[in-house]
Amino acid sequence: MKVSHLAETLIGSEIVKLGNEIKDRIRNGERIYNFTIGDFDSSVFPIPKEFEEEIIDAYKHHYTTYPPAEGILELRQSVSAFIKEREGLEYKPSEILIASGGRPLIYSLYRAIVDRGDKVVYAVPSWNNNHYVHFNEGQHVVVETRPENNFMPTAEELIPLIKGANLLALCSPLNPAGTAFTKEGLEKICDAVIAENKTRKEGEKKLFLMFDQMYWTLTFAGTEHYNPISLRPEMRDVTIFIDGISKVFASTGVRVGWAMGPEIIISKMKAILSHVGAWAPMAEQKATAKYLLQTENINKYLSHFKSEINYRLEKIYEGFKQLKADGYNVDVIAPQGAIYLTIKIDLTGKHTADGKTLVAQEDVSAYILSEARLAVVPFFAFGSSKNSPWYRLSVGTCKKEEIEEMLDLLRGALAKLQ
Repeated sequence: MKVSHLAETLIGSEIVKLGNEIKDRIRNGERIYNFTIGDFDSSVFPIPKEFEEEIIDAYKHHYTTYPPAEGILELRQSVSAFIKEREGLEYKPSEILIASGGRPLIYSLYRAIVDRGDKVVYAVPSWNNNHYVHFNEGQHVVVETRPENNFMPTAEELIPLIKGANLLALCSPLNPAGTAFTKEGLEKICDAVIAENKTRKEGEKKLFLMFDQMYWTLTFAGTEHYNPISLRPEMRDVTIFIDGISKVFASTGVRVGWAMGPEIIISKMKAILSHVGAWAPMAEQKATAKYLLQTENINKYLSHFKSEINYRLEKIYEGFKQLKADGYNVDVIAPQGAIYLTIKIDLTGKHTADGKTLVAQEDVSAYILSEARLAVVPFFAFGSSKNSPWYRLSVGTCKKEEIEEMLDLLRGALAKLQ
């Protein structure tokens, strides 16, 4: 049956597909360490108790009607106060847009800026930029990042590509790598954007920056989060932030996100979403508006939550470092932020005990799933090359007692190879 060109050519989310396949296998009785999806096991990481109570209370007060297209005023005011207190950024409610998580905000931002054929510059691995460019029939301009730079793009890599581009998509801390921009690194990129925009004529479309900071509250090991506006105030007119509660409060299913940026861009995104209807539910908006102002409760929650995430990241990091030290073909990058660990499992060319050769990286993925019962997401699902030996490991569903079990099984699987 013939359908639209977009429908014919669009690829669904590889990460969601893989995560669903693993969940199906677990439901069918398989024992798998499922470190794929960027989500949380709510029995391990529940949302804050006070936040949960606010949600229940909002429903009891029958906040079940349509919210305004831009989000309720109370929530936009609370977001403004929350961001000012914790990041030092000042945005008026009219410069803030609420939606059901980050995805519709990213979609509407692309729609508001990118026309057919427009150049969009983004790095890989990164989350779904390749698909959003495809949605808009934009021109893919891709930087394949390197492990020696913690898979973060550099100004030196970006400068040759941003000439004539209309959107630069950045994320920090990075999904999938769990790494972050340094102050100097982000300053250089901002300076490059500013310099490029000074070459644009009046009336010509600017080079805009989408800065996805959904994980900015989750930084570890002395890592500090930096944003473009604090470093270079001149970036304010061309920067749109993507943010929300999904990761900071382990509330991916509560679906409240926000964008912050120039009022003209925010108003266009609002108009687009008014036709899509991707609003955060009214009750959740009311609850979030109240909870974001509970500074003491939030600080207490984050202190415990971050220590638990960091413990898991560090323990698995140490385990992979030991495996590498013992001579196995693995590697790992020190965790800096988010809920992710970047691991390398480079086994192509190895032979299994039954004589099979691991020819391609997908054979490696299948082998570690079969022999070590370890499910992780290959970087090619984030736009990297098919033969990349790097993976994202998510600890959002990880139980502490699973860590040694998983590492022991992985060691055994590696030891079987020749």
